[in-house]
Formats: sequence, structure tokens, C-alpha cells
Amino acid sequence: MILGCVDLEKDSHIPIPSGNFNQYTEDNICFAYNDSEFGSIKLNHTVYSILYTGNLYNRKELKNELLSSGFSIDSDSETEIILKAFINWGYSLPKKLNGIYGFVIWNSSRKELFMVRDHFGIKPLYYTIQNDSIFFASRVNDLIKYSKISPEMNYNGICELMGIGPAHTPGTTLFSNIFEIKPAHFGIYNSYGFHAEKYWALQTKPHEDNLRQTCENISDLLEDAINKQMFSDKKVCTFLSGGLDSSIITYYASKYNTKHNLGPLNTYSVDYVDNDKNFVKNDFQPNSDKSYIDIMKKKLNTNHHTVMIDTPELADNLEAAMLARDFPGMADIDSSLLVFCDKVSKENNISLTGECADEVFAGYPWFFREDLANSNTFPWSTSYLSRQKFLNKDLSEKVDLKTYVDFRYNESLSSIDLSNSDSDETNAKKKITYLTLNWFMQTLIDRSERMASSANFEIRVPFCDYRLVQYVWNIPWEIKALNGREKGLLRYVMKDILPSEIIDRKKSPYPKTYNPTYLSRVKDMLSKIVNDSSSPIHNIVDKNEIQDLIDTDGKSFSFPWFGQLMTGPQLMAYFIQINMWLKKYNPIIKL
Repeated sequence: MILGCVDLEKDSHIPIPSGNFNQYTEDNICFAYNDSEFGSIKLNHTVYSILYTGNLYNRKELKNELLSSGFSIDSDSETEIILKAFINWGYSLPKKLNGIYGFVIWNSSRKELFMVRDHFGIKPLYYTIQNDSIFFASRVNDLIKYSKISPEMNYNGICELMGIGPAHTPGTTLFSNIFEIKPAHFGIYNSYGFHAEKYWALQTKPHEDNLRQTCENISDLLEDAINKQMFSDKKVCTFLSGGLDSSIITYYASKYNTKHNLGPLNTYSVDYVDNDKNFVKNDFQPNSDKSYIDIMKKKLNTNHHTVMIDTPELADNLEAAMLARDFPGMADIDSSLLVFCDKVSKENNISLTGECADEVFAGYPWFFREDLANSNTFPWSTSYLSRQKFLNKDLSEKVDLKTYVDFRYNESLSSIDLSNSDSDETNAKKKITYLTLNWFMQTLIDRSERMASSANFEIRVPFCDYRLVQYVWNIPWEIKALNGREKGLLRYVMKDILPSEIIDRKKSPYPKTYNPTYLSRVKDMLSKIVNDSSSPIHNIVDKNEIQDLIDTDGKSFSFPWFGQLMTGPQLMAYFIQINMWLKKYNPIIKL
């Protein structure tokens, strides 16, 4: 975890972190580090200091380049490699990195702080600026404690929470005085102030490969990304749901283990007590996972484990999940992953998952359903007009969620790079892909990274390799949606490798509980909040609407609040998390 401060006024006091941190101070900087790596180099009277967290997948290639450029590399430490790479390449360094990372580098001669985040923002990095000081951290909670700021929430924050949430606008937080380094951006802080710059973006260009070449390139890029992320001195497993994406990851991971004589691959799936009795088929979740998992574990001879989670664990960990994310999230979809990672971490340190394949290869319903594709808003959250009714009377008169959401939607669309040489359909689908990559995927990445980190576990996402994403971006829609199927091209690439049952299986998202005891539990929790006049959520929501949600078992809000899963009990749990969050951070609301 990253935590620190730079004060451009030498004589100003820099607070020293308390708690389980190592500390480094020099002149007008203070770095604190526990599970992150720290390094410092003095070169020609300039001290370069780095605070780094992440994983560098092209470490070997970078090391060889530096050695050929005359640098001495004393170890295989990523921290040393990155710091010396920065000395060599400066601001262009991020363009050479492949991995997940957040780091800050201090240049003592220039009195300048360089801050950077990976291509898709898997590793978080927040900051706040006060007078001549910039405070930065991987966690909002630590940033608040360290900088001693009072978090503030303005009009935009209310709209983010109630209109956009649990997603968020890149670069922002729910707090008006705390920001994040955007994915694929670096920031520079010096005597001129703060400046942010984008170092990578999807490039639109003609796709000239035929179908055979396209399939070969996708297969090569996927296997290379998986192999790079399998490399570790720690135990690596995969999450296996029996869906197409996790089966692909598991196939290549198992192949890697065989090649390197690592033995059978450990695979894990999650299920819920009594879900075999209570599962309800719907458009978004058409079937359960068990039979498909059995097919894959038999084919690959994996050492498979099913982690069972019960209702009390989901409800009891709603607050822990909110604290791990620092904000209200996807309710028990989050707490489930937190519990899952915690249990898997007893036997493994790292897991590869199929996350992000749906965003890259068009796997979600909104790529194909006309009502969602043409909704003129974020297609995973078309219910923003209904969200307005949950604002209390005072806020509802001041806050217009639709106007804010429309602004963010159009703002995002305006930055898409499209080509006149592409078909109208391809360009239309590129718009949806762009939104999905930059908004929906970010929410799922936040979920995976924060829940795993909180459980002292690591999740890696090979489908999020920026080289693969860039290549698939330019594939015409008629090839990407081959045979009119979601992820049609990806299915075609794997048709001779995976069992036909897996290839033909309709997409099914991360499983949720259908146990009625969970609904009963969250109804009780939310009822106590609503009936307590001191509950901070009353400052934002309308009590009658929440009570109606409780009385109708969540059916008063008929469409998912977000994505495919946040209905009924999940929505009630989201409001429970909002109340927990308001209690924890007690933001000053300024409209």
C-alpha cells in the first residue's frame, strides 16, 4: 500500500504516519510503506526515491534493456528496475510497462513528484492537495487519516452515489476534495502545481487480418498474457466457474503447470448454501455452474475446490466489503468475493480469473439487446430516472440525477476515437465497448482488487492485458460477434480446444445467493436503519421509498440497479452499505 506526502515548503511540518508502517523522510518528503516496496538512488547529487506496489509482467525485458544501456541491476526487484527505468526514460516510462502498478517517484533536484497508475487502473492511487502539500495513498481511508482532512461531498458526489454508483466517474471520488489518478495517466506535482497526462489510449486503425490470422493472434496474445501472469514464486490457482472465460484461463494455466512440472492446477469455485434448492433462472443468469465445472475439472484433471458461503457470512461482511472498497459497492456481490478470497488464501496466494473478457469480446446483454444498446445512457444502469425517487424531498429539489448522468455519458462518448472506414454497426458497438471498458469494467476491477487485497490475496486478470485489448478493439463487429453470439469470436478461437458444452454455454455472471434467509436478513438490517431517526442515510434518501423497497421484497425497483445482479436483496444491501459509509466517513455535505 502506498502512503506519503510531499510538501514544497521545506520548513512546513510533514506528519509521520502512525501504525504498522516503515517510514522514510528526507527534506520535504515523507514516504510510508508496509506491504509496498521502497527504494532510493542517489545519482549526480539527485536523489530518486520510489514507493511502488504492483506486478510487472515484462520485468525481464526491461531489465535486459537497462543492462544493454549501461545500467547495473543488482537484483530482480521490480522496484529497482522501475526506478532505474525512470532515470533512463523519464516521463515516457509508463509506455514501456506491462503490468498492474501504482507508484510515485520523487526527484530531489527538480523537487518534483511523479505519480502513475497502470493502463486499466487495477491498482488504486488517490491524492488530495492542501496548500503546498500533496498527500497520496492507495486507500482513501488512510489518505483521510494521514492528511487529517475533513471529507466533503458536493452536488457531484450525491449524483455519483445515487445516479452513477456503484460505478464512478474516472478521476473522481464521492468526496469533492479527494481525487484519483485516472487509469493510463500519470501526474506531476511541483512548484507549478499539479498536472495530469494520459500516456496510453486505444488507437483506432484498420483491421487487416483475415479470420484465421485474427484467431491465431488472439490465441497467441491470450496465452502470452496468461503465461506472464502465471510466473510467480508464490502458489497460483484459477477461479473456475465453468463459463467460457474462466475455462480459457484454466486451460492455459493448466498447460503452463504441465510444461513447468508444477503439478495439477488448483481451481476454485464459489457457491451458496441451499442454492441448489433456491436457484431461479432469469435472462441475466440462465443456469448454475456445477455441471460445467465438472466437465472442465475432468478434462484438465484440476484439483478443484468448491467454497460454500452461507447467508450470515454475506451479511456480516457487508461493512468489511465497503471498507475494503472505501465506498459503497456491489453489496453482497462484493462481500461474497471477500469471503471467497479469504478462504482460498489459506491454500494459495494468487488467482487468475476470467474477469474483463465480457468487456473486451462483447459478452454482455447490452451489446445485443436493442432496448439497452439504444437507451442513450449507460446500458448497465438504465434506471437512473427511477433512482431519483430515492432522494429525500430536500435533495430531490436540488439534485437532478438525469442531467448529471447525461453529462457524464456524453462527456465519455465525446472522447472515443472512431473511423469513417468502419461500418456504422462497428462504430455503434465500439461506443458501447468504450463505455463498458472505461466504466463498467472499472467497477468490477475495483471490486476484484479491493476484496482480494483486503483478504491478503491477489487476483490477476489476463484478459485485461492492454495488448490484447488494443488488438480486439479494431476487430469489425461482424467478426467479433461471429455467428451472432456474445463473444462469438472468442468461442470460435477456442472451439477445437474446449468441450462443446463450454463453447455453447450462454454467459452467466458471478453467482449470487438465492437463499431466502439472506433476503430476510437484509430486510431486517435495513428496517432497523430506516426506523432509527439518527441514521445518516436519512440525510440523503426518502424514508418512504426505502420502506416500500423493504415491504415489497425489493420488487418496487423492478430492474437491476446496476449490471445484471443488483436486484431485490442486493439493492437493499447497497443502501445498508451507504448508511455504513456515511457513518464511517461522516462527510460534510455542501450543495
